[in-house]
Amino acid sequence: MTPQAFFDLSARLNAGLRDREVLFCSFGGETSDFVRLNQGRIRQAGSVRAARLGLTLIDGSRQADASCDLAGDRDADLARARDLIARLRERLGHVPEDPYLHYSNEPWESERRVGESPPDPRALIADLITAAQGLDLVGIWASGEIQEGLASSLGHRHWHASQSFNLDWSCYLRGDRAVKSGYSGLVWDAQILTNKLDTLRLGLEVMARPVRTVQPGRYRAYLAPAAVSELMDMLAWGGFDLKSHRTRQTPLLKLVRGERTLNSNVSIREEHARGLQPRFTAEGFEKPGTVTLIEGGRFAGCLVDARDGKEYGEPVNAAGGSPESVALDAGDLPDADILARLGTGLYIGNLWYCNWSDPNDCRVTGMTRFGTYWVERGAIVAPLAVMRFDDSLYHLLGDRLEGLTAGRDLIISPQTYDGRGTDSYLLPGILVSGIDLAL
Repeated sequence: MTPQAFFDLSARLNAGLRDREVLFCSFGGETSDFVRLNQGRIRQAGSVRAARLGLTLIDGSRQADASCDLAGDRDADLARARDLIARLRERLGHVPEDPYLHYSNEPWESERRVGESPPDPRALIADLITAAQGLDLVGIWASGEIQEGLASSLGHRHWHASQSFNLDWSCYLRGDRAVKSGYSGLVWDAQILTNKLDTLRLGLEVMARPVRTVQPGRYRAYLAPAAVSELMDMLAWGGFDLKSHRTRQTPLLKLVRGERTLNSNVSIREEHARGLQPRFTAEGFEKPGTVTLIEGGRFAGCLVDARDGKEYGEPVNAAGGSPESVALDAGDLPDADILARLGTGLYIGNLWYCNWSDPNDCRVTGMTRFGTYWVERGAIVAPLAVMRFDDSLYHLLGDRLEGLTAGRDLIISPQTYDGRGTDSYLLPGILVSGIDLAL
């Protein structure tokens, strides 16, 4: 659907509103190519074209919402949407007043496009299969355009379109030995994929060596950006939303109170201007380009969605309480010096199954997995047996943090359950003087 077609549909629906009714129309669509691979061969390939209309009907302090798929037929889509509004109107008479109903009464307009069209997936996957000859490669490729729109009877008119790609894959050696990798972004660079495949082959060579088992204890470690993203996911779980802070349920409560601090080089931001997410919320509010969450190791601010903004009297700066385009500031550790600076310890490529073990102390537990190695005197010598870690982020991002890499990886969510994911991370790797392995 084009922006104008969406705005025209919204205008025709607005013409049928009654009295003081307010209507917000949202659009979500994608045109995506998917390729699934197994054992270095294509197992499934296809394309998806999807379009969905969301409707929120408001009358005074009551609201009701629903959604429907769009067929691309102008008259049929209009009829389906009008029928949906009629049912929402009936429902409004039975729903209670909403004390936290909050939407923008100030109409504004925007149109934004990010990213570039990736290469033809047929040619790209053919090149990947050739380059990965001899590897047991399993993964999924997803690419194409994602569209989001918003229009209201108050005059809001917004359109956001993003082009991105995501290649999420692993290469297996045998048993449970494998190396995981990924490449996602807005602009395709074939050399980056080549470099990642070269690194992956070196990792598989290490995986072929006898496994090193270490005893529970504290070990010096480097955590790659993919592992850091798991820690950022944990912080997103109640760490930054306003309601968790006002109800004192945030795992960062000690940081907020000034009882604990993070390393002065740790600054975490929500970068609305960078990510694949639109700069508008479903309620018509504008997201600022950047929201600083942690600055110089100290808590700086919360993410405030429309409902929390109404409840606590704060300006809206996000669509929800969890970051969508999170970034951790880079440091000055050159990527080429990582192993030398690590010396002897753990190179952790990925973390899995993370959860809070003690949220009051911001303590996280999880498992190491693919691409975790034992390093001696600056050289990778053996794969590490799977271990469970249990440690506080006040240590890993605080008093035990020795450095953040100068390079950062852009990681886009590979989720495809209700459409391609648009959450993203821009993260460095981190070097810590110790991480606690529990078993």
